[in-house]
Amino acid sequence: MIIGVPKEIKNHEYRVGLTPASVSECTHAGHQVLVETGAGLGIGSSDEDYRIAGAEIMGTPADIFAKAEMIVKVKEPQAVERAMLREGQLLFTYLHLAPDPDQTKDLVDSGAVCIAYETVTSPFGGLPLLAPMSKVAGRMAIQAGAHCLEQPQGGLGMLIGGVPGVDPAKVVIIGAGVVGSHAAHIAVGMGADTWVIDRNPEVLERHWQQFGRSTNSVYSTRDALEKHVLEADLVIGGVLIPGAAAPKLVTADMVKRMKPGSVIVDVAIDQGGCCETSKATTHAEPTYVVDDVVHYCVANMPGGVPKTSTFALNNVTLPHVLQLASKGYKQALQDDVHLRNGLNVHSGHITSEEVAEALNLNYKPAADFL
Repeated sequence: MIIGVPKEIKNHEYRVGLTPASVSECTHAGHQVLVETGAGLGIGSSDEDYRIAGAEIMGTPADIFAKAEMIVKVKEPQAVERAMLREGQLLFTYLHLAPDPDQTKDLVDSGAVCIAYETVTSPFGGLPLLAPMSKVAGRMAIQAGAHCLEQPQGGLGMLIGGVPGVDPAKVVIIGAGVVGSHAAHIAVGMGADTWVIDRNPEVLERHWQQFGRSTNSVYSTRDALEKHVLEADLVIGGVLIPGAAAPKLVTADMVKRMKPGSVIVDVAIDQGGCCETSKATTHAEPTYVVDDVVHYCVANMPGGVPKTSTFALNNVTLPHVLQLASKGYKQALQDDVHLRNGLNVHSGHITSEEVAEALNLNYKPAADFL
């Protein structure tokens, strides 16, 4: 199969779909890999590194999209990229379609076969291709929040861990999944007063087993959520419903009553955000203020640490890239129900029930096409 790796063009996005080592694995398996010039610079990999791995370097994204049978990316295709997709072409990347009707329409109209990293499942539960980026984003959320708490950034002027004799910041993490547990790990390490809220007793039990008394775990009710959000210096939004839009748990009224200078880092923004006042931002302009509360809602947070993120992502995506390329997508999806769960769009139809429901569109099961 001819695999294409274009350079990412989203604002301040420096990750790349395949590392040179991953390209080498693909070429050794008999596949041809086309890489756009400069695609790997953000992870410190030159065109020559890709040539040595067996890739052919292409001058423009149009060259990649015109020749490749499968496009491997990191972020959702931007409008100019979506216009280059063709019928039957395979796209393997993060999509996050539920809050993005424009992208969804373009992908449906393209006739392409679109498999989303974030809805591929695992035999052991969870979302294995989303997990590495959730880990990165969870850890980055505390770093970003700590920076935003500084007064020049509009924050309270607090050091997240305090100092002897001065209280630390109260950090409230909504959701004790992958994002939440990694955010808690960094918050605890920085000495914050860390509170984690979730409504799944099993998830709270796992959190307790991991963190013990170093964090405070709370069963999520409306009253509990409101109480702790209003007391928080920093709120981390880490909730996820696979494939669907994030629930709006922090209301605009709560934001209005939060402490002036407090901070919200909404990691759920890729799926629309879990705060009513959240709107996607970029690394170039990461924050805005609503009712004196600083909002950090960067939709591609892990893009800020591309070296860590790309290698972590390739560790889990490469086996699926090889499956899709070696077997063809139909056979690969027939053989692996978990990879099949990643199919979001096929030949003009929505094949993810959650996406269809979120956007009020018609749904056709993946099995109908396989």
